[in-house]
Amino acid sequence: MICYSLICSENHVFDSWFANAEAYNDLKSGGHLSCAICGIESVEKAIMAPNVSVSPKQITSKDQPLSRTKTPTEKALKELKKHIEKNSENVGKNFAMIARQIHEGELPERNIHGSTSISEAKSLSEDGIPVIPLPWFDRKTN
Repeated sequence: MICYSLICSENHVFDSWFANAEAYNDLKSGGHLSCAICGIESVEKAIMAPNVSVSPKQITSKDQPLSRTKTPTEKALKELKKHIEKNSENVGKNFAMIARQIHEGELPERNIHGSTSISEAKSLSEDGIPVIPLPWFDRKTN
């Protein structure tokens, strides 16, 4: 996962998470990015400093472990995750199929979360089915 600082043509600055740089480029070129504050679709990457982290495997015995406090963004995402998990059903890898069935009225309407590919999420969006990618820090596939 990668977090980019983005800026819209109205100068609103906000952060957004992407699976990788290619995912950002795909969403940008497909016109699927918009300002989190005003909704305008004219969004670009803002200038940002790199965030370098060290894994425990990279620390030798002579090194002191790095202590790091969570950023406000990480804290907010943790709270968002707790709220979503409490108020929606985890449908796992069936997310795209169940989202379509709910949208088409084949299943009762309810809040769901799960996983799907970027191409399937894009297809859902193109079909008018609202989806929002969410960054989970504890995923083993990041």
